[in-house]
Amino acid sequence: MPPDQAIPANATAVASAWRDALVRLGLVWVALILAFAGDWAMMVRHWWDSSTYNHILLVPPILVWLISLRVNELRRLAPQTWAPGLLVVAGGVLLWVLGRFAGFSLVQQPGAVLVLPGSLLTLLGPRVGLGLLFPLAYMAFLVPFGDELVPQLQMITAALTIGLVKLSGIPAVIDGVFIDTPAGLFEVAEACSGVKFLIAMIALGALVANVCFRSWKRRLLFMALCIVAPILANGVRAWGTILAAQYVGAEKAGGFDHIVYGWFFFALVIAAVLGLSWRHFDRAVDDPMIDGEALAVMKLPALLDRRAIAAPIAILLSGGLVLGGQAWARTAEALLAPMPQQIFLPAVPGWQRVDYAPAVPWEPRAAGAEHRLLGRYADASGRKVDVFVALYPAQTEGREATGFGEGALREDSEWSWNSAGPATSGAKSDLLRARGSVERLAQTYYRNGDLLTGSALKLKLATIGDHLLLRREPTIMLILSVEVGPDEDPAVTLDRFRQATGPVGPWMDRIAALR
Repeated sequence: MPPDQAIPANATAVASAWRDALVRLGLVWVALILAFAGDWAMMVRHWWDSSTYNHILLVPPILVWLISLRVNELRRLAPQTWAPGLLVVAGGVLLWVLGRFAGFSLVQQPGAVLVLPGSLLTLLGPRVGLGLLFPLAYMAFLVPFGDELVPQLQMITAALTIGLVKLSGIPAVIDGVFIDTPAGLFEVAEACSGVKFLIAMIALGALVANVCFRSWKRRLLFMALCIVAPILANGVRAWGTILAAQYVGAEKAGGFDHIVYGWFFFALVIAAVLGLSWRHFDRAVDDPMIDGEALAVMKLPALLDRRAIAAPIAILLSGGLVLGGQAWARTAEALLAPMPQQIFLPAVPGWQRVDYAPAVPWEPRAAGAEHRLLGRYADASGRKVDVFVALYPAQTEGREATGFGEGALREDSEWSWNSAGPATSGAKSDLLRARGSVERLAQTYYRNGDLLTGSALKLKLATIGDHLLLRREPTIMLILSVEVGPDEDPAVTLDRFRQATGPVGPWMDRIAALR
């Protein structure tokens, strides 16, 4: 075997190499965390403040434990600097830049995390990286994710619940995420979607799959169980709440549900999943997690091996990548599109402006907009359409039209999401509900340059393009909404209004005085 791939005979030299490499890595990690301090501070706030992400507080000590299980085998390897590791650092920086450009924390924060394993690969080499492959991959669980799944999980839970309720002989009617029973109206709210337990179960499943299984088939089956079990269990929990409400009342059943759900029910689910699986664990307790000797002599492709670089140069290049990416982001974010002094809701043929007097207060949120308008139009037959317009000079941190809590459904209102509304070309359609019986259809449009879309992802991609090219492009958010009245099809009302305004994109441009 080549001399540089042999297991070093001089234990003292290896220990010294490890000591120097770990000191350099520790200093670089501290510098990288400080460089992305805003992202790490935001992640830590989510871990601490949000019950959905409290489980992430356990991830750092788990990472330390996972590494400790591999230490004895890692000592068989000699760390070495590795130039291709800089590509991973660059990938992390680019991911962070793109996420920053789009105001998308689910992209930005993984970028801030990815530079850490990238620097480890650069300073310790590919063999050490392979030995630490799972702990490095497990770092992905440091990123708070899962809120994006809430609407889908609400609908799945609602479907499971209504099925079980009807099997129980309880008369019930479902409308989106609302279930009407003799004991009252129940909402499968965001907190009832089961997302917090699902993502915690996925993190636990990945850990157990690695530590307790060797077979990939068994690992995949176990992970599938960790995904399916909490979803099904959440449907059973919601059904149990409705069933109990038929006998003790909705209020008592709801209070009991939170106690059982928070402390007992899903603890039993975890115990059941592990109890069903433990006899199939195929890794012995004393089995090493990795084979250090095999890693030391492993033949790597030429692209991965013998790409050494001086440690100071590697550190300087990593720092240059980070500083360059952050400078690019700051330059792009400083570009603001010119704004008009004032914007107006224009006249619409066949419709006239009337006083805005909704049955339940409704006002979309557009915290970062330069201009906001909310008004109501009515036609001769009495149909009413509410129009909300927000104009943004840029899409940056704090100015995201698609940010959490922005748009038609704001957190601090009486309105709840009921279901997706009728499909509408170029718009996102949502049915909202308040006070149990008041419904509202809201259709949201985003305008950026020539783009007209209801997709948050498409707007983010357009924003990324603007920032990459250092282009100043304003964004407009338009929400057309109808408070549903008796014997009224809100989708038809909105269709008639759009026919009167003409093409939506140019109409939005005229409101914002852009073209």
